[in-house]
Amino acid sequence: MSDTSKLNIFSFTGKMKILHFSWIAFFITFFVWFNHAPLLGAIAESLGLTRDEIKTLLILNVALTIPARIIVGMLTDKYGPRITYATLLFLACFPCFMFALADNFAEAAISRFLLGFVGAGFVVGIRMVSEWFPANELGTAEGIYGGWGNFGSAAAAMSLPTLALLFGGEDGWRYAVGLTGAICLIFSFIWYKNVTDTPKGSTYFKPKKIGGLEVTSKGDFLFLLIMKIPLYAALVLLTWKLSPAGVSILSDTAAITIYVLLAAILIYDCYSAYNVNREIFITPVPEIEQYKFKQVAVLNILYFATFGSELAVVSMLPLFFADVFELDMVVAGLLASAYAFMNLMSRPGGGWISDRFGRKKTLLILTAGLAVGYAVMSMIDNSWPLIIAVIAAMACSFFVQAGEGAVFAVVPLIKRRLTGQVAGMTGAYGNVGAVFYLTVLSMVSYQTFFMVIAATAVLGFVTLLFLEEPKGHMAEVNEDGTVELISVT
Repeated sequence: MSDTSKLNIFSFTGKMKILHFSWIAFFITFFVWFNHAPLLGAIAESLGLTRDEIKTLLILNVALTIPARIIVGMLTDKYGPRITYATLLFLACFPCFMFALADNFAEAAISRFLLGFVGAGFVVGIRMVSEWFPANELGTAEGIYGGWGNFGSAAAAMSLPTLALLFGGEDGWRYAVGLTGAICLIFSFIWYKNVTDTPKGSTYFKPKKIGGLEVTSKGDFLFLLIMKIPLYAALVLLTWKLSPAGVSILSDTAAITIYVLLAAILIYDCYSAYNVNREIFITPVPEIEQYKFKQVAVLNILYFATFGSELAVVSMLPLFFADVFELDMVVAGLLASAYAFMNLMSRPGGGWISDRFGRKKTLLILTAGLAVGYAVMSMIDNSWPLIIAVIAAMACSFFVQAGEGAVFAVVPLIKRRLTGQVAGMTGAYGNVGAVFYLTVLSMVSYQTFFMVIAATAVLGFVTLLFLEEPKGHMAEVNEDGTVELISVT
C-alpha cells in the first residue's frame, strides 16, 4: 500500500479520499434507487395508479438489480471501478428523468424497471475500496462504505417529500425525482476526474476471461452452477407475482414467455461459465492460484439472510407498527425509520469488529444474534409497550447490518482479481433474499414472517461452520508471469 497512514475518517487525502468518494457515489445510487418510495402517495395521485400498480412499481424497482449486480461485477473486474462507476452514474440519470416525466403507469413501470440497474453500484465500490486498504483495515473501510452509502435510501425518505413541497404543485414530486437524476449525472464527472483504480505503483489485477466467474476445481464448477439457480428462481418468483396468479399485471402468455426466456438465459449462463473455466477440465490450476468457492457460497447465504431481510423489513415495518399498535402511518413510518437509521454505525461496526476479532468468529456471533433478534420480533404483539417493540427492532437491526458489514469484510479477501464478481454474486443474493421474504410475507402473518427469517439465519449459522478464516496471502499473477502475494491477515 502506498498510503500507510491510519484510517482517519476526517482525512480527505490518499486512501481516505477514495473511501469518501466511494461512499458518496454509493449514497447517490441508493438516493436515486429509492427516490420513489417516500413520494408514492403523490405519484399515485398524479398518475392515477391503483394499489396493485403501486405494488408492481415496488417489485419492478428491485427486479433488474439481481442480474445487474452480476453484470456490473464482471465489468468492474474487467474495466476498473473508475470507468464502471462513472458510466453507471451517467446512464442512471436517463431512466430517472424518464420516471420524472412519466404520464402513465406503463412509462412509470418501464423507467422503474430500468432504474433497478442503479442498485448494482454497490458492487463497484467494494472492489475500489479493496484496492486501497490493507487487510487489517478492510472490514472497517468496507463497513463505512456500505453503511454510509446505504443511508442514501433513508436520506431520500427524509428529504424528498420536503423538496416536493418546496417545488410545490402537483408536479412537485417530478422536480424532486428529476433533481436526484441531475445529482447523479453531475457526480459521474466528479467521480471520474478525482479517483484512480489503485494507489500509484499498484497493479490492477483483471480476470483472465470475462463472461463468468472463474473457479479453480471441477467440484467448484458444479457448485457454481448450483448457486446460479436461486438467482433465476427469484426472477421466476417475481414474474409469478406479476402474472394472473399474483397481481395480474402480466398476461399468462407474457409470463410463460418470460419463464422460457429465463430458462434460455440460465442455459447460456452455464455454457458461458463453462467457456471461462474449460481449462480446469484439462489442466489443474496451480495450488498457489486456487481459491475455494465454498467461501463465496457461505457468504451468499449469509447476505441472503442479512441484506435480504433488511430490504424486506424496511419495506414492511411501517405497516407492521401501524397494524399492531394502531398508529397513524406517519408516526409508524418515523418509528420504523429507526431500523434503517442503525446503518450509519452498525455496518461500519460489524466491519471493525471483524478486523479486530477475526472474520469467522464475528460472523458466528452476529448471525446467532440475528436469529435471536428476529425470533424476539416474532413475539411482538399489541400487549407490548411500544417503546420496547421499537428497541427490539433496533437491536435486531444492529445484528442484521453489522452482519452485512462482516460479510463484506471477507468478500475482498477471497480472490483479488475476482472481487467485483464475488461481490456481485453475494450482493445479488441479498436481493434474492428480499424477493423470497416479501413473497413469504404476502402469504403468512407478521409473526410467521419473522420466524422464517430467524430460521434462515439459523441455516446461515450452520453453513458458517464451513467457512475458513482468511489468513496468510492470496496469490495473483502479473502479466509478466511473476507472482504477487497480497496479505489477507
